[in-house]
Amino acid sequence: MERETPLIEGELYHIYNRGAHKNTVFTSADDYSRFMLLMYLANGTSALNIANQIRKGRSFSDMFDGTIDKSLVDVHAYCLMPNHFHMVLRQKAENGITSYLKKVLTGYSMYFNAKHEHSGVLFQGRFKSRHIGSDAYFRWIYSYVHLNPVGLVQSDWEECGVRDPERVRRFMNGYQYSSYQDYCVKKRVPSIVLADEAPSFLRETNDLKEMLTAYEKDGPFQDTET
Repeated sequence: MERETPLIEGELYHIYNRGAHKNTVFTSADDYSRFMLLMYLANGTSALNIANQIRKGRSFSDMFDGTIDKSLVDVHAYCLMPNHFHMVLRQKAENGITSYLKKVLTGYSMYFNAKHEHSGVLFQGRFKSRHIGSDAYFRWIYSYVHLNPVGLVQSDWEECGVRDPERVRRFMNGYQYSSYQDYCVKKRVPSIVLADEAPSFLRETNDLKEMLTAYEKDGPFQDTET
């Protein structure tokens, strides 16, 4: 089945999906770490076999230090939440996003099902995609993706505003499962995202207050289910 919006080389897309039946898909730090490792290792043409690497005694840090050709996509932003994920990807090769997500999601589903003795579909169908066709949308989606974890501190922040900005800032600075740290705290090395190559307005919008200002709950780009 063809996508309503084709994925084209050189274009940016907001990619997202959630657990089937809104179920939790990340239950522990190990789950988040495995998904992020897959995001890092899957961005190339070679097949993935993390289990085999672990059996050989390679640690997660060793695998993160490997050289990846990053030929499928540019990862501009991402955020992992307990029952869903968001990514902002630029497609570099033909079918690059589809190939990348297939490796990430298949690898993670196999890991999750084995670890948690889960059977059946883990994610809700195929991943969703929205074309990012303007700088305004890019600015908005960058804030939207990175602000997702605020809901873990204050569930009604979108309706009522952030009541305790310092508490939220501390939480966000310590939230490891998002590219917020790479932009707003300190770029991690090696990094999943291309923070140094992002447009200047993204590198300069590096404060929680600025992101909150850029984000509008009922803005024209509100388009996701998660």
